[in-house]
Amino acid sequence: MWLNSDAKLELDFDSVAEDILIEGSIKKTGSKIVNDHIASRFSYSLRVYLSILYLRIPETFKIILRGKVVEHHNVADDLMHPQYILYKPQAAGSEEALVVTTIGFLKEAPKVNLHGFCVYHKNRLIMPFWQVINYSSSRGRGVVGVLEANFVEPTHNKQDFEKTVLLQKLENRLKEMTVEYWSCHCVLIGYQVNKKPRLQIPQKVQPAGRQALSPPPGFQAVFPQGNTTSLPRVSTQPVLLEKRKEHPDSVASAALKRKVGNDDFTVPGHIRVEQFIHGSASQSQDIETVKLMEENKKLRAKCLDRKVRSQNLEVKAMNLRSELENYKSEYERLMVELQALDLVKDEHRRNVNT
Repeated sequence: MWLNSDAKLELDFDSVAEDILIEGSIKKTGSKIVNDHIASRFSYSLRVYLSILYLRIPETFKIILRGKVVEHHNVADDLMHPQYILYKPQAAGSEEALVVTTIGFLKEAPKVNLHGFCVYHKNRLIMPFWQVINYSSSRGRGVVGVLEANFVEPTHNKQDFEKTVLLQKLENRLKEMTVEYWSCHCVLIGYQVNKKPRLQIPQKVQPAGRQALSPPPGFQAVFPQGNTTSLPRVSTQPVLLEKRKEHPDSVASAALKRKVGNDDFTVPGHIRVEQFIHGSASQSQDIETVKLMEENKKLRAKCLDRKVRSQNLEVKAMNLRSELENYKSEYERLMVELQALDLVKDEHRRNVNT
């Protein structure tokens, strides 16, 4: 047993007779209902942690701590207005990749601001109340979820998951689930959805007097002086900024095709717009490609390791079969000698009798 900075044992056996606590980890902040909640106590109480350690427990299985059985606790039973969301990772094709997430508000909400996801791996808790979003406002508070993610690999100490692309995708999906659930159900516990008003900005009006553009040497003037009928008109009314759902490629093609009047003169700066859009798209694709290559490298390493193990097992099996054949030959030889000895004994008995 180690001693902490206050010369006390790290584990506290005296405060609660039926429990083992971590010395100095109890932080009384907020109201009593928050301090007594399981989401606050699991970090320092061994009995509370053991109660949620397994997602399912057989009837014949019991955990006994200091002479008393630990009662199993399912966090999903603490949720109100529950929803069940199916998630299937794109990079995994097995049945284990199908994940059903139970999400809802804690029954004590909005009096408690606890939140997060309890993520299990093959029935064992790996990340309790994993906070996937940093909340700057009340959005998402009280939202808790439970899921069993067998498609991601835990670390050797079973306290975290390996940092892979699959885990990052899962984290992003859990963020989306939290925001979607909060937006649809927050009114049920007394919150209101904060809708941000759309910004209105007036566009700058082109001055009436246009400065004549002098064409480069060897080119004809695109804008004849005195002819402004083919020029685009700019509205002086304020416009609403709306979210565009167009693909970046379509935006780039639209920028290339934007022309003034009926001439073939494109708007200056379109080349930079195209390079910016294609550069952003290619950069995101490069990042995704690097992640996939890293994942592929890890999978290849695992395959190579299993192949080496398989070859070692095959060699071991061949050696065992060879030893077995040798033992069989030795057994047959001994049996022949035994039969010969029996014949000698029988002949000796006959000679003695005669």
